[in-house]
Amino acid sequence: MKNFYGLCVLMLAGFVLAAPAVEAASSGGGSGFTSSSRSKKTNPVDSFYEQAEKRIKAEDWKGAIALLEKSLSRNSKSADTENLMGYSYRNLGNYDQAFKHYARALELNPKHLGAHEYVGEAYLKTENLKKAKEHLARLGNLCAYDCPEYRDLRKQVIAYERARKGKSS
Repeated sequence: MKNFYGLCVLMLAGFVLAAPAVEAASSGGGSGFTSSSRSKKTNPVDSFYEQAEKRIKAEDWKGAIALLEKSLSRNSKSADTENLMGYSYRNLGNYDQAFKHYARALELNPKHLGAHEYVGEAYLKTENLKKAKEHLARLGNLCAYDCPEYRDLRKQVIAYERARKGKSS
């Protein structure tokens, strides 16, 4: 019985020690792309989508968009694909197209954490702090203020506000 309790304590310690490493690996930090930008109820990923993720990691936005368009032709109801389309267009500086795809992603899945984070970041890029904060609040409600998407967008909002205060003084 003593060995059983000792084994349980060791297993519990292992889980406690591993949790921060898993969180760090999945959060991706900052506003960069991570595959955790997918929704929890993600559709099966097709080869075009997987190739597009690689193009995004290589910052080949136009190549990613071409592949994501092919992916959407197979599955026009993929919030994840629409989200990555928005992300790619945002990184090209085409905010009209970015907002269009983020809106479609959130229409398909209003609880898509990655889309809320990325559209909030797009609003900061277009100097619309009010809309960015709306999506930050939605993320707070969706994940109880404790998810990487909330933390990342919150950092971006804080940095944006600090930068604006620095300009006005």
